[in-house]
Amino acid sequence: MSHETMPDVLMAKHIKVVLSISERRAYEIMDLKSFPLIRIGRSKRVAKESFFRWLKEQESKNETLLG
Repeated sequence: MSHETMPDVLMAKHIKVVLSISERRAYEIMDLKSFPLIRIGRSKRVAKESFFRWLKEQESKNETLLG
């Protein structure tokens, strides 16, 4: 799935594909304070552009996100 074909609002299942991680780990990342999370009831979402902007910021920090 390419950036262009992804929906405008992403779920954990999309994040796991982009980052090649488990869905559980994707939810853990979505719980980080720095993550641009959108909550809809119990559902977690992120705007596609916000996610890729956040990801680029993490790249420049060169830190481990989850131990």
